Amino acid sequence: MAESVVLDPVDLHILRLLQNDARTTYRDLAAEVGVAASTCLDRVARLRRSGVILGHQLRLDPAKLGRGLEALLLVQVRPHRRELIGPFVDRIRALPETRALFHLTGPDDYLVHVAVTDPADLQRLVLDEFTSQREVARVETRLIFQAWDCGPLLPPPAGH
Repeated sequence: MAESVVLDPVDLHILRLLQNDARTTYRDLAAEVGVAASTCLDRVARLRRSGVILGHQLRLDPAKLGRGLEALLLVQVRPHRRELIGPFVDRIRALPETRALFHLTGPDDYLVHVAVTDPADLQRLVLDEFTSQREVARVETRLIFQAWDCGPLLPPPAGH
């Protein structure tokens, strides 16, 4: 497990602002936080070096790209052995429909978030890319009706 990084209130303020808009300039960020732009630049660089900031991503609307149906696939792999898991994960991550992949505990081994064009495309994906694989014992599908973004991820308050 990775070690947590000690963050002061200025770091937390910077992270909160960048999570809301990663395109914020250092000058605007510094003005909002109340430090010099060079200090802000140094702090963001330190947050990147320490691994707190992992990168910047461009988010796209799947519906506007013709993939308006999103689903969660609960996948059980049997036997659940390392020599099968690596190729399975590589294959699923390479699918253009895959948005996210999670390895789980419990009766299901994987949760796969997918975006497809329509129900027939979802059926094709499940049958051709999942259940046709020998190691896939079971797939359950859950349609996503609506999703919400939540607040910025910050460390828990002291004492937790």
